[in-house]
Amino acid sequence: MTLAIMLQGTASDVGKSVLAAGLCRIFYQDGWRTAPFKAQNMALNSGITPDGKEMGRAQIMQAEAAGIAPDVRMNPILLKPTNVSQAQVVLMGEVANAMDAAQYHDFKPRLREQVAGVYRSLAQDYEVLVLEGAGSPAEINLRDRDIANMGMAELAECPVILVADIDRGGVFAAIYGTLALLQTHERWRVKGVIINKFRGDVSLLASGLEQIEALTGVPVLGVMPWLTLDLDEEDGVALQRENRLRQPARDVDIAVVHLPHIANFTDFNALSAQPDVRVRYVSQPQELDGADLIILPGSKNTLSDLTWLRESAMAHALLIRHRDGVPLLGICGGYQMLGETLIDEVESGLGRMPGLGLLNTTTRFARHKTTTQVNACMAASLPGWLAALAGIPLSGYEIHMGQTVLGEGAQPALWLQKENEHIADGAVSDDGQVWGTYLHGLFDSDAFTRALVDGLRARKGLPPRVVTSDYAAYKAQQFDTLAQTLRQHIDIQKIYQIMREHQELTE
Repeated sequence: MTLAIMLQGTASDVGKSVLAAGLCRIFYQDGWRTAPFKAQNMALNSGITPDGKEMGRAQIMQAEAAGIAPDVRMNPILLKPTNVSQAQVVLMGEVANAMDAAQYHDFKPRLREQVAGVYRSLAQDYEVLVLEGAGSPAEINLRDRDIANMGMAELAECPVILVADIDRGGVFAAIYGTLALLQTHERWRVKGVIINKFRGDVSLLASGLEQIEALTGVPVLGVMPWLTLDLDEEDGVALQRENRLRQPARDVDIAVVHLPHIANFTDFNALSAQPDVRVRYVSQPQELDGADLIILPGSKNTLSDLTWLRESAMAHALLIRHRDGVPLLGICGGYQMLGETLIDEVESGLGRMPGLGLLNTTTRFARHKTTTQVNACMAASLPGWLAALAGIPLSGYEIHMGQTVLGEGAQPALWLQKENEHIADGAVSDDGQVWGTYLHGLFDSDAFTRALVDGLRARKGLPPRVVTSDYAAYKAQQFDTLAQTLRQHIDIQKIYQIMREHQELTE
């Protein structure tokens, strides 16, 4: 029978995803066939499996930590918010429908058995499963139809570890209050607590740890220190944290426009990993000052974000920076916004809207969603400073609901290889100052990213920098550092014991 452990949190953003990745790495290092599982994920960061299914980026990251390819069974339900009241429901990797909160709450009972079946299927293929909850198990208004936290733990018949974030304050109240709000049969499943994101001398916590254990009867398995790691984040809360940090100036400064519905900002992690690059997320026009490259990222609501660009004066600022010679790059939704016209007669009801007019393209939205992993190469001939990128191979994935047509004389930026044929993708302006693509994850291709950064260096009169780029090895090192820190500060043998004892009880 498969061993299993579930991490639930006292709140959102307490670090469950990262700790789950760390456990996946540890079990993988210890020789176990391990997989992550999150029944329901709400996030705009998603990725594509090898068979073209869409799933949450955090579970893709956790699968990578476990040394395996992502499988949509690891995240059967993905909710992608389209506005403040609705979300696109992605079920087993494919779009099911758009629902508001009440509609989805009514829909959840129909998903319960399907989620249970998916979990059992995954458990047949792996020796250890690391489950992750969503939000908090103490959301008592949602308890009767829960499939994300204790409801999932019951379906999986697995023990739970509660994760609490000490950095936000009130950690002991959060632990005590969460456990107090659980029903008796739910509290029975909680076999340990991990306190996360601690800064300072852990000995000062000793009396508090003793008291919370005495009050709750649940042991504290360890205190994780604050870690600065470069791992894919689940949602935009990470960007709020990123924007509060003062990053040191570097040779190349890249500004990513922080759209209200920004999606797949994990595209830029590989750029941030370059030693001479600073990536900033900006939402005010004046923050574009000093940028060597401006990126319009993906969006879950392209037309709404295009309207925001205009209302916030960011669109005007982008056009001014373009006039001043600053290169612009659009990815997915950002690429669509750079064009002449966007037409949506399917979902938003906004009809036809002019784009920024910097690329000779027209985008028409449709219900069909393109989801695929692809290999590609930059166009054989590119203008201006992009010439050094010509012909470079790269890979990535597509997630978009629009189709973009190039106007007369427009030049594609890339060529995608699909089913033994090459298909044009993206567009580039005549002078190379503006270009766009549908390809997510393109910066994970080391040669491409280094050529782009060196091209930006050359524009500033700086020589190329000799960098041995291996982003895959860099990510592996991040996972190993996380696992090592977990082993140092958390009682991993106790977690093994919890899993085995619970397995014996349920056999």
